[in-house]
Amino acid sequence: MRISFTDRELDVMSVLWDRESATVAGVREQLADDLAYTTVLTVLRTLERKGYVRHTGQGRAHRYHPLVKRAAAGQSALRRLLEKVFDGSPELLLTQLVSDKNLSDEELRRLRKLLAERLREKQP
Repeated sequence: MRISFTDRELDVMSVLWDRESATVAGVREQLADDLAYTTVLTVLRTLERKGYVRHTGQGRAHRYHPLVKRAAAGQSALRRLLEKVFDGSPELLLTQLVSDKNLSDEELRRLRKLLAERLREKQP
């Protein structure tokens, strides 16, 4: 399943992933941008129509729950980024990542460790 979010949808999904569920007002409170209640409701309804969230009744309000895991969305987004920006090359993506001057020595060591572990897994 290809999962694709607009920037605004991703903002809303991030709140739902962090909180596990939320009402429209709860999502609105957590967003960095000051959006109208109806705007947040529209985004949630769109996400529900796409099959990414569902709602349950909670009194007069609806509580929205993510149906898509954050990891699955990340994997789908990374695949799309890899195809569209890095011409399908994981090597180019990794080169860009490790060339980032903001990575700490510790982060670079952890990346090296992950690569070494992956190489050991592949050996017969």
